[in-house]
Amino acid sequence: MAQRGSYAKGVAKREEILERALDVIATEGYDGASVKRIAEAVGLSQAGLLHYFDSKEELFTEVLRKRDEHDGEQFGLPDGRSGDATAIDVAVIRESFLRVIRHNTEVPGLVELFSRLAVEAANPEHPAHDYFLERGEAVRDGFALTAPPGTMPPDVYARILQAVADGLQLQWLVDPTVDMAGIVDQLLATLQQKPASAS
Repeated sequence: MAQRGSYAKGVAKREEILERALDVIATEGYDGASVKRIAEAVGLSQAGLLHYFDSKEELFTEVLRKRDEHDGEQFGLPDGRSGDATAIDVAVIRESFLRVIRHNTEVPGLVELFSRLAVEAANPEHPAHDYFLERGEAVRDGFALTAPPGTMPPDVYARILQAVADGLQLQWLVDPTVDMAGIVDQLLATLQQKPASAS
């Protein structure tokens, strides 16, 4: 019984660390979010914090998973793997996606974390490698549900949207005047237009 209680406390502490790390990175930025700073935020030493994670890279990967969990709950983005595709409301998905992008402008530290780890995750040995593979597939599955029929294959459509969204994040990090949501909104409006019928 004591072991079960200890395990539950460990799970709760890990969740607390992830929630506080989200706050620290969102408010203090990627560079301000050292393991030392996150450990201080939860009342642990650096060694104590890393008892719950194998490395800083694993901690940051799990922070991104937690961010995705929050975004899913708050904005209701579908991942294309559940539910009835015939019941998908393209307008609702579009607005949910745009709300996530607008929210990202409020948490630049998390956008920077995502962008940095995305590059590092090209290494198959990196703790974030599987996360980015799985997340990319889930995101594309959701986008594919909204592909206008008769335009291009849904998987191509989904890859284009993912590439635009990820690329705009990099541009925005360099130049915060980039209107990520506005650009994506215009792209989606254009892609969703029905082709004019031949006369």
